[in-house]
Amino acid sequence: MEKKSMLYEGKAKRVYETEHPDQYIVSYKDDATAFNGLKKGTIEGKGVINNQMSNLMMQLLERKGVPTHFIEELSERDTLVKKVSIVPLEVIVRNLAAGSFSARYGVAEGTVFDEPTLEFSYKNDELGDPLLNDRHAIAMKLATREDIEQISELAFQINQIMKEFFQTIGITLVDFKLEFGRTADGSIVLADEISPDTCRFWDSKTGERLDKDRFRRDLGNVEGAYQEMIRRITSAEA
Repeated sequence: MEKKSMLYEGKAKRVYETEHPDQYIVSYKDDATAFNGLKKGTIEGKGVINNQMSNLMMQLLERKGVPTHFIEELSERDTLVKKVSIVPLEVIVRNLAAGSFSARYGVAEGTVFDEPTLEFSYKNDELGDPLLNDRHAIAMKLATREDIEQISELAFQINQIMKEFFQTIGITLVDFKLEFGRTADGSIVLADEISPDTCRFWDSKTGERLDKDRFRRDLGNVEGAYQEMIRRITSAEA
């Protein structure tokens, strides 16, 4: 499968057309951004790690009954995916308080919730991806009531699967962002990626952060954190 014209370039990935009208190639970059692009940098090897990790997680979720856009890993940075129309909502699941949640509501980082929370934000960089609720999303025609219900159900299902998996490798899944898309037949599937860019991972024993917070907060050893995550995941998969 060969790349044709580039359709889109985002903060962390490029998307290319292929000779198949219903399939795209996603190519992962080493570029890193934070705070809606205000902070920029490079994390050496990030694209390779995020590609591999995301594909492994998508395949795990598929085996557990979650539909995804994943088709095939083509190279260390490139993956073949189903063409989807992205639902313009960022879906955030939180198991513990951290990051913007703690800042917004004054809840101490690390506070464990009795049950996971679910947030939606409007996927719009110019507006800073503002939070919205399901009625806002429906009023703005970003999604239907049925879409919201299906996405919410899938998000919690994904959380349960991933939480259980990461526990086996000594990782606490703090929170994560998901994106969903519609395929040609109208089905909703998980899209985008699952990686240290989009999830908060804390070592279950030490609390060490093994995700993009090391870049956001200038904690150092960013590459080492990403490498440790893929090492643990591939060890579990072996």
